[in-house]
Amino acid sequence: MTVPLPARLVEPIELPTPPPSSGRRPFPLLASLVPVAGALLMWRVTGSAHMLWFAALGPLMAIASLLDGARTARRERRRAQRELAVAAAEAEREVDRRHEEERSLLRAALPDVAGVAEESGRVWRRGGPLVVGAGRSDSAVGISGGEGERVAELRERARALDDAPVSIAWEGGLCVQGDGPVARAIARAVAVQLLLREPASAVRLLGAPLGEDWADELPHRALPGDGARRVAIVRATERIPPDAETVIVLAAADEPVPPECAALLEVGPGMTARLARPEGDAEVRPEAISLAQARAIGRALGARSRGGGGLPAGRVRLADVRARDASEHDAERAPAGLRAVVGVGPAEGAEERPPLAILDLVSDGPHAVVVGTTGAGKSEFLVTWVVAMAGAHRPDQLVLLLADFKGGTAFEPLRALPHVTGVLTDLDGARARRAVEGLRAEIRRRESAIANAGARDASDPRVGLARLVIVVDEFAALLQEHPDLHAVFSDVAARGRALGMHLVLGTQRAAGVVRDALIANCPLRVSLRVAEASESRAIVGTDAAARIPGDAEHRGVGLVRRAGDAEARQARFALTAEADVERVREGVLDVEAAPGPLLPELPEVWRPRRPATEAGVVIALADEPARQRQSEVSLAVGRERGLVVLGGAGAGKTAVAAWVAHTAAETGARVSTVPRDREAAWDALERAETDPPDLLVVDDADALLARFPQEHAQLAGERLESIARDAGATGTTIMLTGARLTGALARIAEIIPRRAVLAYPTRAEHTGAGARGETFDPARRPGRGVLSDAEVQFALGDGLALEEPQAQPARWRPTAPITGLVLRAARRRASDLARAWEGSARVLLLDDLPPGAPLEDGGGLPLVLAGEGDGWQRSWGLLQRVRSEGDLVVGADCASEMRTVAGERELPPYARPRAARAWLLSGDRAARRIVLP
Repeated sequence: MTVPLPARLVEPIELPTPPPSSGRRPFPLLASLVPVAGALLMWRVTGSAHMLWFAALGPLMAIASLLDGARTARRERRRAQRELAVAAAEAEREVDRRHEEERSLLRAALPDVAGVAEESGRVWRRGGPLVVGAGRSDSAVGISGGEGERVAELRERARALDDAPVSIAWEGGLCVQGDGPVARAIARAVAVQLLLREPASAVRLLGAPLGEDWADELPHRALPGDGARRVAIVRATERIPPDAETVIVLAAADEPVPPECAALLEVGPGMTARLARPEGDAEVRPEAISLAQARAIGRALGARSRGGGGLPAGRVRLADVRARDASEHDAERAPAGLRAVVGVGPAEGAEERPPLAILDLVSDGPHAVVVGTTGAGKSEFLVTWVVAMAGAHRPDQLVLLLADFKGGTAFEPLRALPHVTGVLTDLDGARARRAVEGLRAEIRRRESAIANAGARDASDPRVGLARLVIVVDEFAALLQEHPDLHAVFSDVAARGRALGMHLVLGTQRAAGVVRDALIANCPLRVSLRVAEASESRAIVGTDAAARIPGDAEHRGVGLVRRAGDAEARQARFALTAEADVERVREGVLDVEAAPGPLLPELPEVWRPRRPATEAGVVIALADEPARQRQSEVSLAVGRERGLVVLGGAGAGKTAVAAWVAHTAAETGARVSTVPRDREAAWDALERAETDPPDLLVVDDADALLARFPQEHAQLAGERLESIARDAGATGTTIMLTGARLTGALARIAEIIPRRAVLAYPTRAEHTGAGARGETFDPARRPGRGVLSDAEVQFALGDGLALEEPQAQPARWRPTAPITGLVLRAARRRASDLARAWEGSARVLLLDDLPPGAPLEDGGGLPLVLAGEGDGWQRSWGLLQRVRSEGDLVVGADCASEMRTVAGERELPPYARPRAARAWLLSGDRAARRIVLP
């Protein structure tokens, strides 16, 4: 069996590696000859014999270099050896530490008889190989780097782990060979370990092991166990049962090893043995137990197997126990409460039928806690309890709120019950807040109802409140994700009895998860199988729940303890089928359900029945869990300043604006919609400033302003801001939508008091739009958003056009006696215009006129002079004549010429460049946009 080990054990211990020995360095012949050659050359040049002394420097320097290199290498080598010695000493201590940790992990994963027996949570839950003793095994600890004999010894030491568990695959069989009581005690230990590890559903024991009586009370002999492996534990001289699939044999030293055994454990002198197995031999120190110890373990296992003693075997159906309860119980004479039959208890004496297990949250509660480890049947029990309560009480008497934090599948079939007001699964932030506010509102509503009736609690008939039961599966997961819910549950637990509110909290373990104050208010305790005896004692006052076997036979077996019980009582809880749920639902179809704490979630698509009321245009449906209501939201067109709707792509902003615009228009309001076309948008904003409408709608305002050039964008933003500031005085309501609060839109949004935030893909964009981070939900559908901190679903104008089709502007023709055209590519444009205006105007090119030449008579046709901007600047006198006697037209792609040529300081209306657009300057009138042919 491979045991996974943490990376800190598997990662090799690194040792420094000393530098390699440099060996004998070659004599630097060339370096020694260079000074000799230099000295000879200087002697020939200078003629001085003293220069020849320098020839001796070459060999001397070479010898000194060799000596210095050898000395440095020896020094580095000694330093590296010292560092390696220190590292090796530290590595020895690290090897010992890692070996101890590895040994502990292996013993935890492969416990022997003592390890399994000491912890009840391991009994019948630790399948796998059997541990036959302790010995040397391969270790995962490794050494890298380093060199030398000491490092080699350390590396070999790290590879071997002493006193580690040595295991075998028991399915192949084992022969323990040896003489005397020691060999018998070793074989007995192997057999006891197998029956401790494997439940009766996995192992069927054939006969008495080794002819001894210690296994007589074990379920491995009494229960047949479908699919269990048949095991025989015999002496070598005995006949092996023919139906045995696995054998454990005790053989004397001179007896042959049966072929049915794949492993052999040869017992030596003292407590030593040699294990022969297919994967290799090993010297082991085997484990042995006495007959008295085996009997004690057998009695304990027998008592454990009887943890469900007296309970009926197999499954118990809810339909059967409900039918039996209906025949035995007089419901009309029973006191008011929440009585529910959930299973059966243990039969007593010669009683033919076991008693029914009945729970009542009113008399036994008011609250309950249910614990059970994975696979114990906790979720199935909670489903049974819910269906049993719903079957015994009408939906106008009982309201159920279910919360499942184990994936959301356990309670899903229960949605069909009219008693169920909601099923909460894995709450996100928004739904968690909604649940908190709804429960707090329910507490206030019940307090008010009790006070108004002059009653003391909800049980008074004058109050008329249905009992509310909140069932939570995996309460620990709920608190981990949403700790703020703990305060609400604690409040319900403290005041639930008087308010008619009851909690059923399911969790795998309560200790350290559910606070003591909450546990103290849960006198009804149910414990299915748990892993630790301390957990069982904390819940039901006995460790019996920890002794419930973990096989399929004991799934759904548990203990129940009420506040007045002297001890916990056993029960086998019933299982619920789909037919049980359907039967309960059909029985109460004609009963109107009582209101619950949580209203249904907002619809995904919504439109009001009355699009407009006295309050204004109905724009959204708001969810108000704190008030337990869903109310319509209106926009008072002409009376309030406006609304800003922000959201990402596909969030439904345009559809919201279309609904508001069309609905307002149908009520008779004057509506102005700013088109997406920049020229039409500029004109619409200009009209809205001079003649304010009742409703001004600007869709994608940030994108619209961004599409204008800088100067026009600034002026358009200022114009829109001015409209917003004057809205109170002019009676204009402004409806703006956008994706980002940038530039002018950010300033305008501060003026408009109401802001809605639809879906954004990221939390940063959501909060950047001005919404609180806890309201972020990237899964919102179109039209769903937050308005004044409330979740709303906007009415969407899908299929409604927000913009009216734009009429094509008429082509302009010159009418003044003389018109000047300031154009780019004037020659080409003059030729095109001459053809377009043929017969209605005479077009001349400014550059073709001789300097100072008089203008020819155009025969009564308007005269048009076309030229570039610099050409008009050169013809200053002609330009002045055009301005005084006629019109001046500046092309939209000549915006700078509006100042340099026309002398205009005011920004002209926006015109698309290179789209035959131009500005007309006629007399003292402001520039207006025209369209040339």
